Amino acid sequence: MLHTRIPSARSVRGDVALWSVLAAATGYGFREAGAASPALDLLLPLAVLAVAVPLARRRPGAAVVLVNGLCALGLADSATPANAQVLSLAALSCVLGARVAAARRPLLVLAGCLAADLATCAVLRTQAVWWFYALTVLPSALLLPWLAGRHWRGRRELVREGWRLARSLEERQHLVAERARLTERADIAADMHDSLGHALSLVALRAGALELSPDLTDRDRAEVAELRGTIADAVEQLRETVAVLHDPPGTETGAGLPVNDTVEDLLARAVASGVPVRWERRGAVPTLSPLVERGMYRVVQEALTNAMKHAPDGAIRVRITHEADRTRVSVVNAAPPADGPAHTAEGPTSGVGRRGLMGLRERVSVLGGSLWSGPYQDGFCVTAVLPHQAAAHPRTPPPGPGTAPGTQARTRGRHTESALPSGTASPRALNTDAVTPESARRLASVRSAARRRSIAAFAAPVVAAAFFVPAAVYLAWQLTTSVLPPSRFDELTIGRPRVELTPLLPARAYPYPPDHARSAPRPPGATCEFYRSGRNLLEEVDIYRLCWSSNRLVTKDTVPASWP
Repeated sequence: MLHTRIPSARSVRGDVALWSVLAAATGYGFREAGAASPALDLLLPLAVLAVAVPLARRRPGAAVVLVNGLCALGLADSATPANAQVLSLAALSCVLGARVAAARRPLLVLAGCLAADLATCAVLRTQAVWWFYALTVLPSALLLPWLAGRHWRGRRELVREGWRLARSLEERQHLVAERARLTERADIAADMHDSLGHALSLVALRAGALELSPDLTDRDRAEVAELRGTIADAVEQLRETVAVLHDPPGTETGAGLPVNDTVEDLLARAVASGVPVRWERRGAVPTLSPLVERGMYRVVQEALTNAMKHAPDGAIRVRITHEADRTRVSVVNAAPPADGPAHTAEGPTSGVGRRGLMGLRERVSVLGGSLWSGPYQDGFCVTAVLPHQAAAHPRTPPPGPGTAPGTQARTRGRHTESALPSGTASPRALNTDAVTPESARRLASVRSAARRRSIAAFAAPVVAAAFFVPAAVYLAWQLTTSVLPPSRFDELTIGRPRVELTPLLPARAYPYPPDHARSAPRPPGATCEFYRSGRNLLEEVDIYRLCWSSNRLVTKDTVPASWP
């Protein structure tokens, strides 16, 4: 079953408007030309346009061929090759460029139309004015509007792609903001586990001690035991909730961190497990908030885990420096020895820090600090700078639709560079594998495609111009340098020698006189030359004939432009 696509009302209105404009131009040209055949010069063009304009939506090349047929039919006019259909040809050529993305098939259509026009001139054996028209006006009506249509199409595609990228980036920003919000909630839950869980554990411990007091009655002891059990259940539920928020599906959720563990305990267990760790603490130990202490614990724990996993048996140096208002934690591991065993050391920290450095950076930024990680002296370095007290609003909010994309990155970059150990290059210099954003790649691809289409579209007319322009210029030069003005023709006197009349004659004779002028009878033994009576390049003018015998003017006459 055939499915016919029904055009929309907007398309129909556009076609009617275009046909009306082209029909008005055709009617005006018919009136100005004073054509004697309304059926051939008016009704036929209007009917062809009524078919070509709707056809241009689905097959613009066929529409151009139809209208070019009207122009070729106009070349058969004995008075002038020019007609109003050249405006319709230019309009549909522009539609062809605007609606067809490729360049090869439209160029073949345009080349075929030009070949048909030149073949028409050759078959009809038209005069030089017709050839000049076919070599200049018709190629311009075909190629230049087509280039304008392609330019408009490319610009429209570029704008459409830009808006699509803008919508995509806006949606992506919303997703990033939502993800950051969820990550923030998970971090808050982890902080609650680290601080509130520890406080609840202490309450449960005190309740257990109170349960053993000899001063309590049996009823009070039972209530205290129930209170201790409720607190223990709350701590366990809090731990499970935080594990579900942080851990990906399919991982264990029960391997939480010890609440009361310290950095010293962590390093002591690592040394006892055979990990080559040397550590030192500088400066007076300040009073740190529990969240900052847990953050510092997390930094050392994650750095040790990565060092034991990726550089087993490599020396590890841990340095904790307490300054006036912040604490700097630096963990540097050397590359593993070349003859060392290729295995991953297992210690008390193996398996923790599942969120990796990204989760660690998120936690440090929540506390108002900064973290840097990267290659350092043939090894790897993790450096964190933490304030002694967690900031109330440390994190920069995720960018919204109206936030400049580079603002947050510049702020984060300043904090990151401040966390570098001495002698370490900037992360901008270390990060040599920067990935080009997808939006930039897509926009570059669209621009590259538009640039290639523009080059291809302009190269074809240049090649065509290299052929048509020299021929048209030479023909125009011949037509304009063989003109004998009527006033000078009247000054020519029969019987005067050629030497006296030479200043009145043009530089050269007209080389393309019509056949009826060549075949006109001439005086015996005379040589005749032809001159054009006007400079109009788009209309045939009368021809002056001068016949010479023994270098004297023996006759002069006027040959009409069209032989009756």
